[in-house]
Formats: sequence, C-alpha cells, structure tokens
Amino acid sequence: MKLYGTGRGRDPARSAGRVRGLLPCYDDGMRGPNRGSIPVARKLRRLSTSAESRLWAELRNRQLGGFKFVRQEPVASYVADFACREARLIIEVDGATHSTEEEIQRDTVRSAELERVGYTVIRVQNDDVYNALEGVLSTILAALTSSNR
Repeated sequence: MKLYGTGRGRDPARSAGRVRGLLPCYDDGMRGPNRGSIPVARKLRRLSTSAESRLWAELRNRQLGGFKFVRQEPVASYVADFACREARLIIEVDGATHSTEEEIQRDTVRSAELERVGYTVIRVQNDDVYNALEGVLSTILAALTSSNR
C-alpha cells in the first residue's frame, strides 16, 4: 500500500489543490506516531487554509487557558487540524465542502475513529472562525476545562 508523501507517484494531497481536514494515513505497524503520516502532516502545515491560520494564531503558544496545541497532528489513521494532547481534544476546521452528504458521512466515520482512541472532536466551520472567533474560542476553552476535571 502506497504511503502518502513518499515522493513516488501521484500525491493526492497536492493534486487535490487546497487540502482541508483529515486525510487517511496508513498504519505501517510501528509503535508511536504513524511514520507514513509525518510527511503528510508537514505538507498540511505548509498548506493550511486561512481559517486554520487564523485559529492557529489564537491557539499557539499556550494562549488559550495555558493549554498546548499542535497543528496537523497524526492521530490514529488521520491527521487532525489541531490537537491538545493533554486534554485529548481535537479541533477540526471544516470548509464548505464538508456540507455535502458524502463529506458528512466521512466526517462521522473520522470522528468515531478519533473518539475510539480517546479524543473528543470539536468541528467548527470556516465561517465561524471568520465571523465568530470569540465564540469558537469560548467553546474550545469550555471543552478543555471540562475534560481536565
């Protein structure tokens, strides 16, 4: 099975144009982070959307309640937009493409897999990041503080 980011063949992350959300990263049987997902995560960090960049500016450097976030973090067989390992919380920033029935189904499967490995998943829309950022941050902070009790 081809691992993304190996430099051989067609790279789905690049050919898809802008990449949003989670991409499958296949397990190579190693313990620890999935080695095949690391190049994908690095590429996604370079190709982040403007909504992701805007939210990252508020989450980085422990600015939100002192919690440390990382971006484009390999978790299970996916790459999460943002993750707080300490609170086991994942934040996914979804664009307009996530409103189709097919994408909603994929997001449901992804969220279930991430929850199965112990994470809580919060999904926010690009529009909310642009127009209601304080509300998004309040929602994230509430989830962080409730998971830390």
